[in-house]
Amino acid sequence: MTGSGGALPDFGDVAPMGCQGKIDIIFAISTEYPMKEYQPRLIAAFPEFAQALEEELGGFDLHILVTDSSFVWGMSDCSQCKDPDDCDPNGEPSQCGAKLDACDTTMGAGETFSSGIGSSGRRCELAGGRRYITDEEEDLVEAFTCLARVGYAVATPMPFDSILAALDHPLIETGIELNAPGGCNEGFFRDDALLLLVIIQNSYEYVSLGGPYQWRKALYEVKGGDEDAVIALAITADNDIVPSLCAPDGPQGYTNRMRLFMEDQLKHGNMASICAPAYGQFFKDVAAKLGPLCDQFIPR
Repeated sequence: MTGSGGALPDFGDVAPMGCQGKIDIIFAISTEYPMKEYQPRLIAAFPEFAQALEEELGGFDLHILVTDSSFVWGMSDCSQCKDPDDCDPNGEPSQCGAKLDACDTTMGAGETFSSGIGSSGRRCELAGGRRYITDEEEDLVEAFTCLARVGYAVATPMPFDSILAALDHPLIETGIELNAPGGCNEGFFRDDALLLLVIIQNSYEYVSLGGPYQWRKALYEVKGGDEDAVIALAITADNDIVPSLCAPDGPQGYTNRMRLFMEDQLKHGNMASICAPAYGQFFKDVAAKLGPLCDQFIPR
């Protein structure tokens, strides 16, 4: 097809406006005990990711949300609370005198007060009182570090439940609209932004409701059916492939549902091994794909 102003073979009469650097990023970070080893690698890789985005997009307008991937909040030891302004270290478990709100125990809400062993153990104060990072943050890396320290030995993660809840998809019923005015994630999800998912989980995905087909359908629905508006990276166990970094001497395991989703269902899905010594290159590879997708993006 040819547009009225010249040849636009892929877009007909509608020229792509591009995402103009707008990317909504959801991190779903497992809180299982083995994540004690892997969460620091994620945090260490974030500065490389931010730099790669700057290089690929020239400028960006990021929204970064770390999901509360369970309905559980609690401290087994009140000394885990790092800030007396947030809770009383001498309080009684499991609340420890913490100053909580409804969003702290709402699936899909931005996680700003993690409570597990090894977590930040305090309220992460973000610009504008939001539950997600924006470009208003004075120190992007410091803000992400606080959010991403979700701790371990807390609860079995439900990554796709939390992601779809964060996007207000009806497949996951929370009873409230998280992105609506007054909602926990008010203003996070934008129609004129690309959507990037980052899932880091040491175990196979076996808990989230539905399956790879339902997840793909739901994610494309929230972006108006645009398969080029959703990009995802899963850093997870690779026991189901050969060679495997996680089990180099072990037998090949059954296929991870996460791999079926990323490689068979999602157009722009990426898999990486959680057992890699560093994750910076994974993020650089994904960032390199965002520029072209941003250029061709047509907001709804």
